[in-house]
Amino acid sequence: MKQDKGLIGFHGQSLVQRLVERLSPIADEVLITTNNPEPYRYLGVILEGDLMPGTGALGGLYTALSSARHPCVAVVACDMPFANPALLKYQHMLLMALDVELVIPRGPDGLEPFHAVYNRLVCLPHVRSALQDGKRRVDAWFEQIKIRYLDEKEIQRYDPEKLAFFNINTPEDLLTAEKIGRE
Repeated sequence: MKQDKGLIGFHGQSLVQRLVERLSPIADEVLITTNNPEPYRYLGVILEGDLMPGTGALGGLYTALSSARHPCVAVVACDMPFANPALLKYQHMLLMALDVELVIPRGPDGLEPFHAVYNRLVCLPHVRSALQDGKRRVDAWFEQIKIRYLDEKEIQRYDPEKLAFFNINTPEDLLTAEKIGRE
């Protein structure tokens, strides 16, 4: 998109502002990982720069888990305008009720690590270790923890329109999202 996706306009607000408004009602804490904090200050949330710069999405996950104060952390990408609070609440409930460290949807395009709920205390050392080993894939450490995968039937209950994982990577995706948002 050749710009900071979180700041892209979407129905009169930035994508990240939309997410903050959608997710704040279910969160005890909202924080944004960004290496460009100034444009986000108006949101009034915690802003954290990468603790391990240059490590991509896994580094962003590490920063989020390191910076969060609560034991359960929902992580959502800034370019997902239809992130689903009800689905995240369900994921949180499963994380609390089951003996697992990560609850992650398995959507039609694979795993959705940026619409997932993590046990911060257990996951953080594994993410750190993966980064120290030079790994960059977000799932590089998954085999070391207990994971509860959500199947499509479970996801469908909370996201019948199948929009939660829609992300904006191109101008065409933005146009599609805006159309969906109007409907």
